[in-house]
Amino acid sequence: MTFRARLVLAATVAAVLAVLFSSIGSYLASRHSLLNSVDDSLVVTAQRGLAAGRLDPTSFTGVAVQVTASGGQVVASNGLPTYSSLPVSDAVKAVASGQSDQFFTDVQVGGTELREYITRLPGPVVVDGTLLPQGAALQLATPLTGVNSQLGNLGLALALVAVAAVAMAVILGWLVARAAVGPLNSLTARLEVLAQNTDVSERLDPGGTDELSRLRRAFNRLLGALDRSREAQRQLVLDAAHELRTPLTSLRTNLEVIRRLDELPATDRELLVDDVLTQMEELTVLVGDLAELARGEHHPQQVVPLRLDRLTEDAVAVARTHGRPRGVQFVLTSSPTWVRGNRERLVRAVGNLLDNALKWSPDSAVVEVACSGGAVTVRDHGPGLDPGDLPHIFDRFYRAPGSRGLPGSGLGLAIVAQVVEAEQGSVTAENAPEGGSVFTLRVPEIAAPVAVPGAPEEE
Repeated sequence: MTFRARLVLAATVAAVLAVLFSSIGSYLASRHSLLNSVDDSLVVTAQRGLAAGRLDPTSFTGVAVQVTASGGQVVASNGLPTYSSLPVSDAVKAVASGQSDQFFTDVQVGGTELREYITRLPGPVVVDGTLLPQGAALQLATPLTGVNSQLGNLGLALALVAVAAVAMAVILGWLVARAAVGPLNSLTARLEVLAQNTDVSERLDPGGTDELSRLRRAFNRLLGALDRSREAQRQLVLDAAHELRTPLTSLRTNLEVIRRLDELPATDRELLVDDVLTQMEELTVLVGDLAELARGEHHPQQVVPLRLDRLTEDAVAVARTHGRPRGVQFVLTSSPTWVRGNRERLVRAVGNLLDNALKWSPDSAVVEVACSGGAVTVRDHGPGLDPGDLPHIFDRFYRAPGSRGLPGSGLGLAIVAQVVEAEQGSVTAENAPEGGSVFTLRVPEIAAPVAVPGAPEEE
């Protein structure tokens, strides 16, 4: 069922229910009012007939009158042949004997519906010249022909009103659906065109302040996010192709030389093999970094409480082995600090900061590392950062002019920025006053978990 059909159906059902309940209510209220009027007339008639202290059934006009003793015998009646005799039920006998109060009821007599009023005549009472010492029941009845006729006319009028209301509801529902669904159909057609063209750079008319305009703006934000994602993907592919071209070209050149390996001296052979291994290592690192960037924040992460200071100690231990051939020392100052995150990725981020510091440190230099309060600070004593490089230091594949001859893919700091963003943290870079650069990685600190006796301590 289409959305337009559902709107029309909903409007029709709502109108039908509203008219149905209002018609039933009006009918019942009218019937109650008419019956109350008849009941009041019967009561007044009974009071007038008993005003003289004697009861003469023939004195009543327009109503059927019957007096019934407590045993059920009909003592007197006005003898209206149209209604024959009124029925004598157990309820009538109970009123005659004084066991029940007066009441009203509807009865069928000779195919005619009557409204009957039953009340007690307390004894002793004279009825048609006869003394009834124990009292009796007085039954008064009047036909409901006029009431039923009025109710029939009212029911017919209400039925006609209901049919007209349903027809009006269908028409109005169709008009409302047309007005509501028209702009939605236009929006859908526009989105289908965008889906076929796969052009996410286009935008929809933002419109005004209604719900459909909010939907347009939401689609514009979605298109903008898709556009940025596609551009980032395209840029990543272009940058990766550019970065892969250099080591692949060098490898091809070296492989061409390998064809003449027998003609090379032993020292040249060793240099050639070292070059090939170095280029393969660069390719391996580059591919790993590209995979890390591609996984991004969509990579499944096991987020657990962990000791950032111990994580940093492990990363520094690895960095010391890398710095030993050049005499670069890593000095760590730390205090216990707990954070919540993914251990593998945080190790990668801290390790990248340490590798960056090692790359820019001169031989036999010192790299100062501090960890406390959810932050890791890495300070080197290298040449420092050029002010023009600071805005791009965490961009993908960005290489400072002074780093062109140094190893690396230009992705290490970009991975650091991506990791801390996924961990709701931050990373900053600045120049130290005494020279060198300072990188600070911050992750929200948490309270230390409550230790469970016998359980291993979190790392």
